[in-house]
Amino acid sequence: MDERLEKKLKEYIKTIPSLPTSVTKVLEICNNPNTSPADLNHVISLDPVLVGRVLKLINSAYYGLGQPVTNLARAIIMLGINTVKNLALSSAVMGHLSGKKASSGLDMEGFWRHSLCVGVSAKLLAKNRGMDPKMAEEYFTAGLLHDLGKIPLNAVLEKDYMLTVGEADRNRKSLFLTEESSLGINHCSVGAMICEAWKLEGAVKDAILYHHTSDEYSGEYKDILYSVAASNRFAAIAEIGFSGERIPDILSPKVWETLNVTQEAFDEIEENVFQEIEKAAVFLKIGYV
Repeated sequence: MDERLEKKLKEYIKTIPSLPTSVTKVLEICNNPNTSPADLNHVISLDPVLVGRVLKLINSAYYGLGQPVTNLARAIIMLGINTVKNLALSSAVMGHLSGKKASSGLDMEGFWRHSLCVGVSAKLLAKNRGMDPKMAEEYFTAGLLHDLGKIPLNAVLEKDYMLTVGEADRNRKSLFLTEESSLGINHCSVGAMICEAWKLEGAVKDAILYHHTSDEYSGEYKDILYSVAASNRFAAIAEIGFSGERIPDILSPKVWETLNVTQEAFDEIEENVFQEIEKAAVFLKIGYV
């Protein structure tokens, strides 16, 4: 990669506000296996915005409770530590990036709709496969944030990125590969720069870095990564949103074997995808205009 381009990308990433201290602390606490709901309650209670988001989630249509929950500690216990962690992360990232102005290379409305599609599809697929409900939000967040690296490329390169997206479309070639050949870098690598700047770890980081190269992955979050890669393919095929990729990835048979599903598994969830996209967009306050 051109050193000047790398410098420009890193400088741009520095202009993105850091994650709020409360969110950083939540991630730190949740990554400790000995964390208790009381620990989380102490940190979240100091951030009124995050308190509101947690209570809004537990009282939302997602959970359909008969009686409203107004106690933060109870809400954390009912939601689970993992769900609260991913809520804090995804809502903070959306707050920083959903309002970024589009340049000519990438339409942000299409970008976020694609991202939401991948997130909700990965989550629904996990549920249909009988995965632990406590992990559902991990699938959603990894899918939601998988393409973050495109935002700096779109902002820094402007016309060059528009030409790259156009080249990929004309040649019926993966945008990921076209970025490599035309720009000398791809959005997965740029996404890794964001992860480094924000100290993001775990399934989210791995999904950002490997969703186009899942064959090369040997980490512990294979199920989540494969679900995101399969959902990314589904979003491209179904043309739900648009993040510059018109050519669906051809996934290794081991992806489907590991997930123990066929590509037709998405037919079962497609009806619910659109409804879940709109619910998530409203909840995360993602602006489409």
